[in-house]
Amino acid sequence: METLLAPIEKPKGLIMKMVYFFTRRQFGKVLMPLKVHSARLPVAFGMFYGKVSQLDKKLQLSPEMASLIRVQVARINICLFCIDAGRWSAANASMNVAKFDALDQYATSSLFSDKERVALDYASELTRDKTVNPITFKRMANYYSEQEICEIVFLVASEHLYNLTNIGLNIHSDMLCDISKRK
Repeated sequence: METLLAPIEKPKGLIMKMVYFFTRRQFGKVLMPLKVHSARLPVAFGMFYGKVSQLDKKLQLSPEMASLIRVQVARINICLFCIDAGRWSAANASMNVAKFDALDQYATSSLFSDKERVALDYASELTRDKTVNPITFKRMANYYSEQEICEIVFLVASEHLYNLTNIGLNIHSDMLCDISKRK
């Protein structure tokens, strides 16, 4: 599947050239969202996307829970790039990749705790329906603090930013998980 805008292989500007260099060094290639989206915008836009990603490190939620929520939202939105990137990131952070592989069965899988299930229910409802059932919210409030609830909302909302950027430009998986297996 081709992207709706042709990838820019040779970016203009020193900063974007450096971004391409370091991305190629880290992943063995320049990621498609950079070549299709970020290369066409002022550098500040790319910095904004990076800042959103960095905010995940400031959450009270565990990195694994944050990643599970992000990948669940990407799955519902069918953002193939984000699903693959999320799984790649989880594997590189030594998270339980089996959970990511079982997300479509989180409601019944023994890999997930009740606390994880309710957060994934909340994120799924918010993503699919753009609203949340008060019963789901009440269940979540039994497990999560007000700050953590707000963090979950942030994760869902910011994942939509990434997903819609990729979906809107027909950006699909960069096969990062396949690249990791070859190394």
